[in-house]
Amino acid sequence: MKVLVFNTLKNSGVEEVLKEHGFEIVSYNPDVVVSYGGDGTLMRAEHMYPGIPKLPLRASAVCKLCSPISNEEVLKKIEKKKYSIEEFWKLNVVARGETYVGVNDVIVHNKDPRHAIRYDVSVNNKKILEGVIGDGVVVATPFGSTGYYRSITDSYFEVGMGLAFNNSTEQSDHIVLKESSMIRITIARGPAIVYVDNRKESIELDEGEFAEIKKSDQVAKIIRVI
Repeated sequence: MKVLVFNTLKNSGVEEVLKEHGFEIVSYNPDVVVSYGGDGTLMRAEHMYPGIPKLPLRASAVCKLCSPISNEEVLKKIEKKKYSIEEFWKLNVVARGETYVGVNDVIVHNKDPRHAIRYDVSVNNKKILEGVIGDGVVVATPFGSTGYYRSITDSYFEVGMGLAFNNSTEQSDHIVLKESSMIRITIARGPAIVYVDNRKESIELDEGEFAEIKKSDQVAKIIRVI
């Protein structure tokens, strides 16, 4: 199996361990991308190498997506082909003519933390909320619902698309919509920024501009040992 190692740690020695288990280390056209780190490393690996199966190996105390068994045991199971590939759908966000794709969530947030934004929310071209004041919204996939979405709502979900309201001045309950839904967030008072997962890039939105969020055609593929 040809693997590309996505590793943010220096001198980790993970390449040598992989070679000992019979994996071929490559820099392009891999069969699998090994994400060596935590959940954030896996998100960055998916952004850099979308659609290629990811094998998360633990190098962080926070890696909910890593196997509970040791990395050594994981690699032994991979050698014996005791694994499956699980697919997770992603989200598309379009704003100002740009498109971002995320596997966890899409976030619309106030650019200046000293000032709230005001925004409207539409679902499938029907306005459901108007003039919401707060720090913004988080739209999450089931895959990402245990992250930022859960910290806001104290809940997670396994089916659908989650919409959470971040520090609204009036109580706004979170909503779980059908995964086929299209959500539009229109800024009535900004500026706001739009970003996905833990990516550094963002899009700025001013008054009257909007972000449209829906299910992507892309999927993330995660290797699970069995």
